[in-house]
Amino acid sequence: MSEPTTSLPETPGRSPQRRSWLMALPLLAFGLLAAIFWFRLGDGDPSKIPSALIGHPAPPTALPPLQGLLDSGTQIPGLDPAMFKGKVSVVNVWASWCVPCHDEAPLLTELGKDKRLQMVGINYKDTPENARRFLGRYGNPFGIVGVDGNGRAAIEWGVYGVPETFIVGRDGTIVYKMVGPILPDNIDAVLRVEIDKALKAGS
Repeated sequence: MSEPTTSLPETPGRSPQRRSWLMALPLLAFGLLAAIFWFRLGDGDPSKIPSALIGHPAPPTALPPLQGLLDSGTQIPGLDPAMFKGKVSVVNVWASWCVPCHDEAPLLTELGKDKRLQMVGINYKDTPENARRFLGRYGNPFGIVGVDGNGRAAIEWGVYGVPETFIVGRDGTIVYKMVGPILPDNIDAVLRVEIDKALKAGS
């Protein structure tokens, strides 16, 4: 008859401490990853999040126009990827329900006065009525407005959230991405600098 096995006695207080340490490991790992991510961003500015699409062609996604959005009685066209060729384009992803989009709208309208640029809007998961009302309120800076009703185009553009702004060079390649709204602090110091680089390239 075999003798029953007996486990070694646990040191009092040792097992709960070990369990506490094991439970804390995931939290510590998350904190370490968050710290690495934060420092990689420099000062934590979300507009500095890199885009995997920079240096690559703009997504070949065609988008329908925003129905009823007119310019001198003519329907403003939707997004045709062929329109990027030969022009420096500023592509802004926006929605009427997006609070920061309201903040940046006057600056986009001002930027739209630069006739060297092709202004492209991607209206994200919005209703046509609200989108038209938004542009009617602030002025429409876009010569092209594509409707991304299901969010597929935003995924293909690598959008984290609205608003986001891209600069596409004359060869149809994405050269810059700004995450977050255009602000008085970054429109001249950052965005216009990148626009000027794109305008000078290949000119």
